Amino acid sequence: MIVYRIGKTKYADDLTGEGARLNGGRWNHKLTACLYTSESRALALLEYTVNVNIDDIPRALSFTIVEIPDTGIEAIKEEDLPGNWKQTPAPSSTKDFGTDLLKTTDSLILKIPSTVIPNEYNYLLNPAHPDSKNFKILDIKDFIYDVRIKLA
Repeated sequence: MIVYRIGKTKYADDLTGEGARLNGGRWNHKLTACLYTSESRALALLEYTVNVNIDDIPRALSFTIVEIPDTGIEAIKEEDLPGNWKQTPAPSSTKDFGTDLLKTTDSLILKIPSTVIPNEYNYLLNPAHPDSKNFKILDIKDFIYDVRIKLA
């Protein structure tokens, strides 16, 4: 299966989840490594856009195309998510939920609904899982962010 990430070019080849470990995210607390990916480039860009301030968008961005195993994916249903999972900023309940799954289950990959487009999915990759060695970067493409996306 192919998934997509967008981020600073200098971190495009990093599959350790260090950025999420240092900063946390909607589905993880700080100190829990996680790789946020999406099922399409468009969703990855949209998720990135809603989570970044226009003044913080770097000049050097890249899409990373990652191949992940088709097995080891735990699909999370919307009804199993915390009731306030779409809240902005991300509530601690979603961080608790994701961190717990990343640390206490055998899940290599969590398939989770997008807060932006509920019928599309993000894939949280667990770099602490022993099988994370099977995550493979297929390609990295430079990307120039069109600021009209943020200005619309």
